[in-house]
Amino acid sequence: MSQQDRSYKDKKVISIGTVSELTGLTLRQIRYYEERKLIAPYRNDRGTRKYSFNDIETLMDIADKREDGVQTTEILKEMRLKEKQRESEADMKKKMLQGQLNAQFRYGRGKL
Repeated sequence: MSQQDRSYKDKKVISIGTVSELTGLTLRQIRYYEERKLIAPYRNDRGTRKYSFNDIETLMDIADKREDGVQTTEILKEMRLKEKQRESEADMKKKMLQGQLNAQFRYGRGKL
């Protein structure tokens, strides 16, 4: 998928300073969550981090969970589980669509 095809929420164009202002997190906290693999900003050739609106939402969710006492390892496990569920659902939808197409073509051939 090209950069132009993606939603504006996915485009990594926001600086870490702006992310800090929007989320209320310190630069150190944001970098720590990156180290823990909870977020993955884009880095240009000079190493400057760029974030998306989706990254900001993720950071705010992380901050809420941390306030509730949830450890980063648990947050990461939950994030990975949700990603696996999304992939599984997408795979299931693909298989269902393929089955419907196959059934339609078999049905159509039988009528000829």
